[in-house]
Amino acid sequence: MAKNNFYAVKNGRNPGIYKTWDECQKNTSGFSGAVFKGFPTLEEAKAYMEFEDSGKWDGALDLPDVYAFTDGSFNATTGVYGFGGFLHYSQVEPDIEIRGNGCDPDEATSRNVAGEVHGAVAAIEKAVELGLSELTIYYDYEGVAKWPTGLWKANKKISQFYVEKYSALKDKIDVKFVHVNAHTGIPGNEAADAMAKEEVGLSK
Repeated sequence: MAKNNFYAVKNGRNPGIYKTWDECQKNTSGFSGAVFKGFPTLEEAKAYMEFEDSGKWDGALDLPDVYAFTDGSFNATTGVYGFGGFLHYSQVEPDIEIRGNGCDPDEATSRNVAGEVHGAVAAIEKAVELGLSELTIYYDYEGVAKWPTGLWKANKKISQFYVEKYSALKDKIDVKFVHVNAHTGIPGNEAADAMAKEEVGLSK
């Protein structure tokens, strides 16, 4: 297990990145609602500090000018994973579909998660291609937000791929993540789910 050399204090007496546990403790011990985490590298600590999860969307909030809904699916019979969704940009009509599939054996061990990851990457890449400066991604699988920002450790091929892709793109666009509950009737999420199923041959 890698040693923690940096301690990121997101919510404490003096938020920031510290090099020792003692400094971290001075800024968090006894502080109500303290939020902090240790990391082996400065880059991971910075990513954690910069990460912004806008919370959970209940379908009633106003949507931003630029956003994407993405979802993943997996066909256990064929071993194919896929993703579906769309990118909404007010200057482009209609919404841009985001879809695709794959069957890499290593990635397929992650089942629908592989689709979730490729969907998020496709949305970010499309937004960058359009020259957009920011993008809000609505997702239903936690790893979509937590792997690229260092909140979850990337142990498998698919999560490592995601971290590498995000690292290469994050300086080109400001990405915000908003979690939505799956299968709760949220139109964008339901549409993304249906498209992902189509990509793996599970459409109704």
